[in-house]
Amino acid sequence: MAALKNAVAFVILTVYLTDISLAEFSTEDCASLGFIKANLLCSSCDQLKDFSLDQLVEHCKQCCHNDESTPNEKKYARAILEVCTCKFPAYPQIQAFVKSDRPAKFPNLQIKYLRGLDPIIKLLDKDGIVRDTVAIEKWNTDSVEEFLNTHLVKEEDEDRGFLKTNLI
Repeated sequence: MAALKNAVAFVILTVYLTDISLAEFSTEDCASLGFIKANLLCSSCDQLKDFSLDQLVEHCKQCCHNDESTPNEKKYARAILEVCTCKFPAYPQIQAFVKSDRPAKFPNLQIKYLRGLDPIIKLLDKDGIVRDTVAIEKWNTDSVEEFLNTHLVKEEDEDRGFLKTNLI
């Protein structure tokens, strides 16, 4: 009977651990493991083996972003640039972007001032659900603008699609 209980416990534990290993970790899960999900590239995970840290690779892979550029970039309905004004001296390029007329080019960009936060961009789907978060503390003004041009749906594109479908 004890052997049967042990076998059942082993099967349950195996299924549980398999489910955990197949799931992608949240930002909080990654932080508790020592990974910063917004900054972690998958190529960095492969380098862990060079330092005999093989046991970390699996968790690292569940926290990383692919660093291969794909021809079809993902487009998002909205973006929120979150930054703390008290940190503007540390991030003058982000300050320059925020204070310039550049954000006005993106009607689907919201700027949020949150105390103590390093600058990040949250990318949201059409339902307002955050789908991705990107750390931008080392970016310059042109990089921020290029990123938003690449990843945000342009409202005029949506309008043109509507007009094209209604042409007679």
